[in-house]
Amino acid sequence: MSKVKFELEIPVHASPALLYQYFATPSGLEEWFADKVNSRGKLISFFWDDSEEEATILSKKADERIKFKWTESEGDDSYFEFRIQVDPLTKDVSLIITDFADDEDAADEAKMLWENQIDELRHLIGA
Repeated sequence: MSKVKFELEIPVHASPALLYQYFATPSGLEEWFADKVNSRGKLISFFWDDSEEEATILSKKADERIKFKWTESEGDDSYFEFRIQVDPLTKDVSLIITDFADDEDAADEAKMLWENQIDELRHLIGA
């Protein structure tokens, strides 16, 4: 079954270097994304309450982007990515999140979840 790809673009008032630390380090991810995060090379374990999910880092570029793939979705092309985009004229910083869901309804639900998570991140960094 193919998944539905979706993207969210969210303006964030923070430098790309600061923002990147919240996506690319276990301590940064623990502050807004998961209760606990462990890193073993490219394998990342995320913990929420009683559940654990593992993801592999597919690619990353400092201060710009990081792409993860959930271990449970090895059989498909899905991934989730945090991309930091800077407008060349205004220097405005936007966070672009790419993710996949099983269908349109699940995508709408996932978008709301991401928006809530990013609101928490923005509050945390004062953006």
